[in-house]
Amino acid sequence: MIGALIGAVEQGFIYGIMALGVYLTFRVLDFPDLTVDGSFVTGAATAAAMIVMGYSPALATLVAIVVGFVAGVGTGLLHTKGGINPLLSGILMMIALYSINLRIMGWTVENSVGRPNIPLLQSETLFSKYTAWATSLGIPVEISIILFAAIGVAVVKLALDAFLKTEVGLALRATGDNKRMIRSFSGNTSTLTILGLGLSNGLVALSGALIAQYGKFADVGMGIGMIVIGLASVIIGEALFGTRSIVRVTLAVVIGAVIYRLVLAFALRIEFLDTGDMKLLTAAIVVLALIVPGKLGETKKRLARKKQQSKSVIKGGADLVNHS
Repeated sequence: MIGALIGAVEQGFIYGIMALGVYLTFRVLDFPDLTVDGSFVTGAATAAAMIVMGYSPALATLVAIVVGFVAGVGTGLLHTKGGINPLLSGILMMIALYSINLRIMGWTVENSVGRPNIPLLQSETLFSKYTAWATSLGIPVEISIILFAAIGVAVVKLALDAFLKTEVGLALRATGDNKRMIRSFSGNTSTLTILGLGLSNGLVALSGALIAQYGKFADVGMGIGMIVIGLASVIIGEALFGTRSIVRVTLAVVIGAVIYRLVLAFALRIEFLDTGDMKLLTAAIVVLALIVPGKLGETKKRLARKKQQSKSVIKGGADLVNHS
């Protein structure tokens, strides 16, 4: 059980990077981007293919981010320049990326058009390099992986916080809130939307690249449901910790990703549940995260109204007594 919980925390931090990307599109840009399911695999496929071909894991991870950024830019161009509905733009890019991902992984095999998966069991990754160094210092492998993942997501979170406080970042946030206002100040909302989608999918691809190196494999189907997992992390984090500031909400999103993985780990310990039920559990968690905060808010408001009415009645009664 302890091993499962440690694994959940490790994965939670890595998926937290993906959740930050989802937050950028769904909350900051107010753009329902479904490219995530494809760009996650693109990051994993690119990193895995380059590592197998003999490139440095660090370089492979950086290239994966760039390729993910390009995928997001593609979605942005379909929407802003092609005039295609945001939801449909993401779906079209996600479908296109399925074939592209097969092609990317096919580069590792001669005379092969496509390949559905790449094993990394015999390859050196960022995690294997770091754990080897940490072990030489006497740090246990499990602790070293958690530290590596935590440092990685912390760097991404702080960089995103800093970016969203810049002039471009503020314009990006304003674009999601009120495009008409940005246009009135001669701002180019199309460029900002494309940039936001590119950054979002770059983060998603980074998460995919790290998950591939963590799990020692890349598979064309590993991105199915990633958008729901990202949304679950965002919603859980916001419901528990609020959205008062950018620094707070990005931290909430990361913690939400960890909580989500922990909930899954606990749920899968139940006898009648199996690993095949993970998607069903994910859907149930998202439904609860969407419904419960709203119901709690309504209950609080109702209790507050009743309390106010009681005070008014008591005050009115006291006034009558004084007058008499």
